[in-house]
Order: sequence, then structure tokens, then C-alpha cells
Amino acid sequence: MTNATRRKLLYAFMMVQASFVCLAGIATAVGAEWRIGLAGVCITPEKPVWLYGYAGKDRFRPFEGVLDDIYARAIAIRGEGGEPAVLITADLCVLREPEETALCKVIMRKTNLTRRQILLNWSHTHSGPMIGTSDLNRYPVPEGDLNEIKSYTEVLWNKLADVTAAALADMKPASLSWGVGQADFVKNRRLFAQDGRYRGMGPNADRYVDSKVPVLRIDDADGRLRGVVFGCACHAVTLGNKNNRLSGDYPSFARQYVERQYTGVQTLFVQGCGADANPDPRATSDQVQVVRRQGHALGAEVCRVMAGDLRPIRGPLRTEFARVALPMKPVPPREQLEQLAKGAFWKSHNARRILQAQQRGEPIPTHYQAPLALWQFGEDLTLVAISGEVVSDYVPLAAKATGVDRLWVAGYSNQVFGYLPSAKVVEEGGYESLGLVSAHIGWFSAEAQDILLAEIRKMSQKVRGESPP
Repeated sequence: MTNATRRKLLYAFMMVQASFVCLAGIATAVGAEWRIGLAGVCITPEKPVWLYGYAGKDRFRPFEGVLDDIYARAIAIRGEGGEPAVLITADLCVLREPEETALCKVIMRKTNLTRRQILLNWSHTHSGPMIGTSDLNRYPVPEGDLNEIKSYTEVLWNKLADVTAAALADMKPASLSWGVGQADFVKNRRLFAQDGRYRGMGPNADRYVDSKVPVLRIDDADGRLRGVVFGCACHAVTLGNKNNRLSGDYPSFARQYVERQYTGVQTLFVQGCGADANPDPRATSDQVQVVRRQGHALGAEVCRVMAGDLRPIRGPLRTEFARVALPMKPVPPREQLEQLAKGAFWKSHNARRILQAQQRGEPIPTHYQAPLALWQFGEDLTLVAISGEVVSDYVPLAAKATGVDRLWVAGYSNQVFGYLPSAKVVEEGGYESLGLVSAHIGWFSAEAQDILLAEIRKMSQKVRGESPP
């Protein structure tokens, strides 16, 4: 056999091998385990409305300019043979119970999804627009400004429904992979005196905070990056109450950073259990530079994780949704309520409202129906989505309740009714023990923690096919 013949045979063998590789790639694409769709929409109000997040008089007027546009994003996920589920994220501070109900009705009517297939998460920016009418008892909004808020809210509902439908229509073969980074600017904000009593807010490096940065990468069937979902458990308050420009705060600048590195990629930010966490520094004289710097640092960490060794996430996807009856503290005697009403805001807010309700002869609720969602990705990842402003204690508590290694715990999900304290925070007191705000009244009891964890455990066992002990 001549050398030329050998070279021809070797070339033919290599071509056959390459064709097998290509065919394998085609087979993988056709039989891809995931089908994923991504969509986004700008939700910057066309006309200025009141910002939401801070209650000071500096904010008692419509916003004055736009620091950065705000967005809503949606990711639709369907495993092989399963039903789709959609995560919708937005640069909004909170959504109360009436607004959550109204929004989901619009989404379900537009898409035919059930409530269990919808997961909402709010970035908790304190420089985003006021939504709906649930907080009018806290803000003296003039009628003209209120009409603008109502008009914007109606437009917003339709945009969120449309972006959900667009994500469902965009579903294509894709793969998921997972990694975790770290956010160094996240600090616990609960300060204590030497005798152990709560004394206010400020950076506390000695107290636990969830500083992890979960990263979920989405690649197309050819291995090209399509999108990323990432999170951080920290109040979006780098911009203080003197800022009156519309902004998504640090989460927005983190997304922008990632999107500049990867042109055409969709990014979604998920707020974690950061009720007791603030960025450090914040509300400084150079806060615009600081918020950009923090956002860029978070975005760079997301990019670093995506470029590293990620774990594949397989299906199927199973979802659960429930409303959990969380108990409130018993109503104190009137004399005690009157004393609490004279104290710090976290004591007086509900004390005053309970006294007013009693004067009107209204019953005081004993429980609050709090939304809870859980998404299980095969045996590879568990996403627990808790409603309310959730303190960081719930991250290790949820890990213990589920017993899983790869866990993503999100707060500020579906609706934000006020603060959800752990039993520890209830005992300590302080701002994060504030409880319900808006139209609902009361403080959560310490028992609320165990009831919520029991439901998380039950959901986790159900989606993983385990029998309760």
C-alpha cells in the first residue's frame, strides 16, 4: 500500500468519524431534554409616576428623569414530555396580594397557563415605579398622580402577559447548567448593642447573610449561550431616598454588564432572601458611581461562573404552588397597643392599624395566606420561591428542610406582603420583624417559621417522589 493510498484511507476514516459526531449532535438537538424560550420587554413608564420603596417626603412626587430603563424578562422551560413553566422577573419593588391576583389573571387568560406554572420574582429596587393602589394608606398620592399610576399598572399587566406569551412562543431545544459565585458587597444590616438588644440598621459583617450568587446558564442545541438567570440576596437600595430618578439599582447594572459581554443574550435577575441585607456602601454622595460599580462587580462574577466548570441540569421539571396559612401573633391588650403605637416604626406601624381596625369593629386576622412555590429540576436542582421580604435565616433553614445539596432559595416571589421574619428575628425584634404592611395587618408569630418549613419539606418530598417520614 502506497503512502498516498494510506493518506486517502485515513482521510476517509476521519470523514466517517466526523459524520458520526455531526449525526450525534443532530440527534442530541432533535431529542433535546429541555425546550426553553426567552423574552424581554422595557417597562419604563411613558409618563413619570411616583417611585416606590422609601416612605420619606423626598419621594412624594413623580420621578424626575431616568437613570436606567427598567425591564421585565421571562423564561419558559419545558422538559421532555412535561408541561411548560414560566419565570417572570421585573425591575419592580413589590407586588401586593390584590395586584398579584390581578396580574396572574391577565397572564393566565393570555397564555392558558395555570397558577402553578407561573412564578413571579421582583428585584425590589427602591427606585422603581409604584404599582396599583394597595399602598395608598401609606402614601399621600394626589388624584392626578394616582390616575397615572393606575394607567401605568394596566399597561404593565399587558406587557407582563405579552412577555410571558413571547417566551412560550420562543421555546427551542436547549441545555441548562448551574454554578455558584459570591457577592462581596452584601452585608447583614441588623445591628445590636452589647446587651444583645436590636439597635438599628448598619453593616454587620459578623452576622450571617446569604452572599451566594446562583447562576443558571442556558445554551442552545449547538452549545451557544442564549441566556442566564442569576441571583443575589440583597436589598436593591444602593441608591438612597434622595434619588428620584427611575432605576433598577444594582441588579439592572449587573444585567447590563453581562449583556455587554455576550451580545444578544437575555439575562434575568432573581432576588434572594435579603430582607436583612443591604449593599455596602449605599446612599453615598457618589451613589450613581457606586451602584454602577456594584452592578458591574456582580455581573463580572456571573460571567466568571459561566466560564467555569458548571454542572449539567437535567429534567424533568416538576412544579408546586400553594398558599400557606402563616400564624400571626395574638393581638396585645389595648394598653400595650397604645404603648407600641408610640414606639419605633417596626412596632408602631401595625399597632396603630390594629387600634384603628378595632375602633371600626373589624376582626383582626389570625393568619396570612402566603404564596409558596417549588420547582424541581430532575435530581439536580431545587428552586424554593418564598413570598414576602424574607430574612436570610431561611436559606440554611430551607436547606435543612429539603435535605438537598443544590438549592436556590428566592425571596420576594409572587407577592410581597411585608417582612417574613425567622423565629430568631421575631424573638430579637427590630425592623425585619415589622410583619404585614399595606391593607393587611399584624405581626408574624415565631411559629410561622416551622409551618412554612413543613410545607417546603412536604413540597420537596412530593416533587422528588419521596414518602414523608
